[in-house]
Amino acid sequence: MSMNELYRQNRRRLLQAAAAAYGLGAVPFAALAASESAGKLKIGTIGSGRIGSTLGGLWAKAGHEVMFSSLDLEHDRKLAASVGPNARAGTSREAAAFGDVLLLAVPYRAVPQVGKDLADLLKGKILIDASNPIVARDGEIATWARDKGAGLASAELLPGARIVRAFNAVGAARLPEIAQGQGPRPGMPIASDDANAVATASRLIRDVGFEPVLVGPLAMGRHLIPGTPLAGVQSPEQIRKIVPTLSS
Repeated sequence: MSMNELYRQNRRRLLQAAAAAYGLGAVPFAALAASESAGKLKIGTIGSGRIGSTLGGLWAKAGHEVMFSSLDLEHDRKLAASVGPNARAGTSREAAAFGDVLLLAVPYRAVPQVGKDLADLLKGKILIDASNPIVARDGEIATWARDKGAGLASAELLPGARIVRAFNAVGAARLPEIAQGQGPRPGMPIASDDANAVATASRLIRDVGFEPVLVGPLAMGRHLIPGTPLAGVQSPEQIRKIVPTLSS
């Protein structure tokens, strides 16, 4: 079977599973995402650096409730105060318990400890994994994660979490500009094995100005890191053209 056929088959299966979960039958991915409830979500950020603080702030502005957490609670309190009434601060355990959805945005070397500290709280939670294994920064754990594939590595380190890899290869500085919604939506490549998690993450991706593009199962998360062909700001069409050329 060619890589193009394998990609189309994997993507079709996940879309059909997502549609079935919502009782919609076989529908386009964009229609599935648009069908979701417009109610607020509670989002806990595990990490409040550039990506965590920026995305958390944008989601709060979009009407969701956000709890920031990191190793510096005082920093998070100041951050929440600057974001406004939809934001608050807490410990990582408080954020994990608070969130309907969690955003993981920490250096990859911290992911094993997150998995240990929050093991009981991660089970069954939708987790948007924005953490990247960077060898120069994270050392041996990054080498291992890149060899295994970042999506599958995160799944091993965070057992029970319903992982969607996203926001992995777009700089934080671009996010506020894109969220303003000027011009066509750029694509956001995502990878996951969980259809319902894909649908929920898609809603949040749209809320910050991107068009979600499912590239395949979590194994395809190895391509959602800086320096790969899927990195940077690209149109949904460009992403869809690139994906069949990649191997899982």
